[in-house]
Amino acid sequence: MQKLRCVVERITYQNPENGYSVMRVKVKGYSDLVTLVGNLLEVPAGSVLLCEGEWKVDKRYGNQFVATSWEEVMPATIYGIEKYLGSGLVKGIGPKFAQLIVSKFGLETIDIIETDIERLYEVPGIGKKRVEKIAESWEKQKDIKNVMLFLQGYGVSTAYAAKIYRQYGKESIDKVKANPYKLADDIWGIGFKTADGIAAKMGYEKNDLRRCKSGITYTLSHLSEEGHVYAEEEQLVKAAIDLLEAEETSIRQAMTEMLQSEDLIQDAEALYMPPFYYAEVGTANRLNNLLNHTEGNLFQKKPDIAAISKSTGIEYDEVQVEAIRQAVESKVMVLTGGPGTGKTTTTQGIIAALQTMRLSILLAAPTGRAAKRMSEATGMEAKTIHRLLEYNPKDGYKRNDENPLEGDVLIVDECSMIDIILMNNLMKALPTSMRLILVGDIDQLPSVGAGNVLRDIIESGQIPVIRLTRIFRQAQSSRIVMSAHAINKGAFPDTSNGQQTDFFFIQQEEPEQVAETIVNLVKGRLPKAYKRPVSDIQVLTPMQRGVVGAANLNMALQSALNTNTLALNRSGYSFRQGDRVMQLRNNYDKEVFNGDLGYVNKVNLEDRTLLVDFDNRLVEYEVSELDELTLAYATTIHKSQGSEYPIVVMPVLMAHYVMLQRNLIYTGITRAKKICVLVGTKKALAFAIRNMSVLKRNTKLKERLNPTLASEQSRPIKEYTVSEPAYGMVAEDTMEYGKKQ
Repeated sequence: MQKLRCVVERITYQNPENGYSVMRVKVKGYSDLVTLVGNLLEVPAGSVLLCEGEWKVDKRYGNQFVATSWEEVMPATIYGIEKYLGSGLVKGIGPKFAQLIVSKFGLETIDIIETDIERLYEVPGIGKKRVEKIAESWEKQKDIKNVMLFLQGYGVSTAYAAKIYRQYGKESIDKVKANPYKLADDIWGIGFKTADGIAAKMGYEKNDLRRCKSGITYTLSHLSEEGHVYAEEEQLVKAAIDLLEAEETSIRQAMTEMLQSEDLIQDAEALYMPPFYYAEVGTANRLNNLLNHTEGNLFQKKPDIAAISKSTGIEYDEVQVEAIRQAVESKVMVLTGGPGTGKTTTTQGIIAALQTMRLSILLAAPTGRAAKRMSEATGMEAKTIHRLLEYNPKDGYKRNDENPLEGDVLIVDECSMIDIILMNNLMKALPTSMRLILVGDIDQLPSVGAGNVLRDIIESGQIPVIRLTRIFRQAQSSRIVMSAHAINKGAFPDTSNGQQTDFFFIQQEEPEQVAETIVNLVKGRLPKAYKRPVSDIQVLTPMQRGVVGAANLNMALQSALNTNTLALNRSGYSFRQGDRVMQLRNNYDKEVFNGDLGYVNKVNLEDRTLLVDFDNRLVEYEVSELDELTLAYATTIHKSQGSEYPIVVMPVLMAHYVMLQRNLIYTGITRAKKICVLVGTKKALAFAIRNMSVLKRNTKLKERLNPTLASEQSRPIKEYTVSEPAYGMVAEDTMEYGKKQ
């Protein structure tokens, strides 16, 4: 085993899933840069490493040092110190000030920052604010370093050190020692497997009850990411055994203790995590209370359709008239329908009818984009559900059963996106005097979060539902609309192309050809043909992985569209100034939510931060938070729910066969407002149209709304397996679970 001391010059490759990295490093005695390879995830440029390993000659890449272990050390040369300080690790010192400080103090630089920081005033251009910033950052960095060193002893990459420190502060090491499994619960991005790896090295046995409990929680939370609200007992036991390789008696003992402590709740054959159980029961109870609470003569009024038609300038057909009548006469109702069927115009008619009754109306939608579209369509203010409920991270939802919403009617759009947790919080805030109108397209993908709220409400048979099916004449001229409806009915759409159409199919067999075609379309052909900026074009893809998956397409599109060199790197991704990015999780502190689109406004190399513009609101990210973002030149269809784009480009290949489902393709096509281009094979499109095997979600909302449905013959149990999702993956990489429809 040989040792190598080096300074990291640049990172040429990183695999964010396993940490494998290729770096170019400066080594004393070598005139050229040396190639260093190994598991070195999140080692920033400028770091000084002491590595153990072996030299080897790679046939393709030549001489390399393969590191089997490494530690980060303080730099000992003037060059190393300057590189280290200029890397952005210490806020307030960028490359410029690093050079000035090191030229002033030389090899004493580190000691001066450590013991006599006020001497930095001797450096031209450094004032009080900067010194305070450097001092604070240096202390924090020391604490993080200690956490890093501790975690490295248990095989954990430095990727998570800053996150752990941000969560636990100076208590980080004590907290991890006390229960490493808490990391999986408390810190986004750290999965059960990572926590389990730490625990194993700390001496935890396979049958340790703390491990078993964490594994059960992980299994259930992983299922919730796939949309399931509960698991059946035998399924959960089997999945936990497969995951943990523990004895069944230990799993069942852990489960019993969790039931006793109410960390698990059992309802007949179903096992819930408490938040999901209370959300499902709460939603059902509140909906039933709402349905049963009708007072006054406001519900006996008949709307004057002729007057409404005159005020809106819209002529309504018989189904739309029925929807308006139903909204006037019902306490709760659902309005559903596909594109071009008049959901928006019907909603306008409903609003006009309710306004003639002098009722005050609130409008809401699950996402900012959907709320904005709703506002534009109605001419009234529409809020996100979070904003309507006055959510903030510290206090939660200010609007609740003790402080309900004020108004007579709430109309909520894009209801297919609402998961059970959000629905419960919304229902808590509705006084029993309020009407509720739910609008959405039931044929779209269900919510990213757990539950199948809109479908369950419709299928319960307890709530009036108006389904719009007629495609209006204006919409009939759109091949996007007609294709979407054809697909929804199981028919193959017209793919004949032509100058007058808004729906195109480009035949390409090979994934590499498809990727190249998509880049050419986005970069040149589509902006030129339709006089639209590139920002109007969104690539949607069924999957995250693969040649035409979101990850690879993003790299290709970024390379083609953004030549800016100002960038921050994280987990193998480079975020450049001007990049289109998407938020991957709800971050209530920053007030950005899963699926929000933005643009990188500014890259600050000195502070190692990004400023991202989300609809004219600037949000700052530290480099350790960048795993909350992903490039969004291309995104998955799942992530596009609730959004519309002028132009959509979508690959459709058999390589995606796992995800090729009718509702997925339907959702993707209906995101396009003006132009939709599919690139791939007709065989893959036909496969998707035929494939109705949508994963059945485990929910009981339907039965809780209508108990007579619960007595129906129960479904046979289907086994499932749990797999750890790759780091940074999104919800569509599914596990085998539940019963397929």
